[in-house]
Amino acid sequence: MTVPAPQAEAAALLARLTGAAPVETHISAVFVGRDEAFKLKKAVALGFLDFTSLAARERFCRRELELNRRTAPAIYREVLPLTRGPDGALRLGGEPAAAVEWVLRMARIPEDAFLDRIAARGGLTPALLDALADAVAAMHEAAERVAEPDAPGAMRQVLEGNRAAALAAGLPAPRVAAWAAAAEAALHRLAPLLAARAAEGRVRRCHGDLHLGNLCLWDGKPTPFDALEFDESLARIDVGYDLAFLLMDLEARAVAGEAEEEWRRGLGGRAAANRVLNRLLARSADYGLLAPLPLWLSLRAMIRAHVEATRGAADAASYLDAAEGFLRPAEARVVAIGGLQGTGKSRLARALAPALGPAPGAVILRTDEIRKRRFGVPPERRLPPEAYAEPVSAAVHAELFAAAGTAVRAGHAVIADAVFLDPANRAGIEAVARAAGARFDGLWLEAPLEVLRRRIGARRHDASDATAAVLERAARTDPGPIAWRRVDASGDPVPLARSVLGVH
Repeated sequence: MTVPAPQAEAAALLARLTGAAPVETHISAVFVGRDEAFKLKKAVALGFLDFTSLAARERFCRRELELNRRTAPAIYREVLPLTRGPDGALRLGGEPAAAVEWVLRMARIPEDAFLDRIAARGGLTPALLDALADAVAAMHEAAERVAEPDAPGAMRQVLEGNRAAALAAGLPAPRVAAWAAAAEAALHRLAPLLAARAAEGRVRRCHGDLHLGNLCLWDGKPTPFDALEFDESLARIDVGYDLAFLLMDLEARAVAGEAEEEWRRGLGGRAAANRVLNRLLARSADYGLLAPLPLWLSLRAMIRAHVEATRGAADAASYLDAAEGFLRPAEARVVAIGGLQGTGKSRLARALAPALGPAPGAVILRTDEIRKRRFGVPPERRLPPEAYAEPVSAAVHAELFAAAGTAVRAGHAVIADAVFLDPANRAGIEAVARAAGARFDGLWLEAPLEVLRRRIGARRHDASDATAAVLERAARTDPGPIAWRRVDASGDPVPLARSVLGVH
């Protein structure tokens, strides 16, 4: 990659100002100094964009600034002209009318702050993944709603573009044809849902290029940057399709973090992707994205496959494998985990979820999180006692059953995480599985009260508001006959639960 010859003088100036050679992509050159960076858009035409005119480069610099100030205002600073001084030499700044080039001035992002670098060194902790999901949910909530009269047609154009690009990149033609046929069949089936999501405002002006390399830690918070600016059609998309790029990217990485069994068993990035998906669903309740998610993941993987193939990268084949795999159905099922407060229901759900159902694993529906969302607060914020009144709890369980039905009918696995002391609630979640024709498994966790008291006392930053007093009241409640599989939770219940459920 090189800067086009007519821009060589501008590149030389930016290299002198920053003391650095550029970091290049096919469309830009970024010069990173000690405290700031300058982005130069290359004067290239690539079919999907045309930066060859000075006016276009100015326009897209300004559009990039406008878009990214929404999520990263401290990073994106200003658009500046390069002009000639009295001596004829190129300089930074001057009268816009005299511009011979345009650059975007940005803050310098430390190299170790990019989330792809953090993932590579095993730094995607549970807390960071939760914060990442919160940032994406907030970005999508604030994003401008846009009209999309033919959402299925727009997605069909994406599919066709990827089929053509995959062939042009040299990916095996029979496999590309089979993938395109499977994706087209999925799109045909999903067309009414995609149209309905567009009608309800789920198509928005999204990031458009939401992978880990375009996220960084800024002031300790995950921050999206480098939103796609050069093609509105690629960024005016369903929020679920925007999210799918991040989930696919996480799946593809062997990341480390929480010291739970799924990380050690080689599931790697799926556990991270599963956590991000479930945190985002807990904040947004957008369960409608689950049905199209396999198609969206497959499209994102195919994009990466043909891009990597064009670069001659060896991992193009693994992305093609992933694109095919995302379209293969997996078993839709419902697993319910009940038991007193402190038995470890949520920890068990986290450990089981990545191995259940299609990528990125089971949808976890936790009554504690549903309750917090209904009151408009983050999962970790405590609620007053009236939030636990019987009518509220009934509404929470009704929402859990409805969400479980939506997810399992979409072909996903569901883990319902609740105390389930009331036999009617146990019957309710079983009825969801029966209505969908899905397999049901109920696990009932048990442990001595002194163990549960100790665990509750040690909780920090958890969605549960349960106290020792709440535990004592629950322990005095008669749950009726328990037909679910009883599991000793005084130690580690994960191995037995995996065996019961038939997962590895």
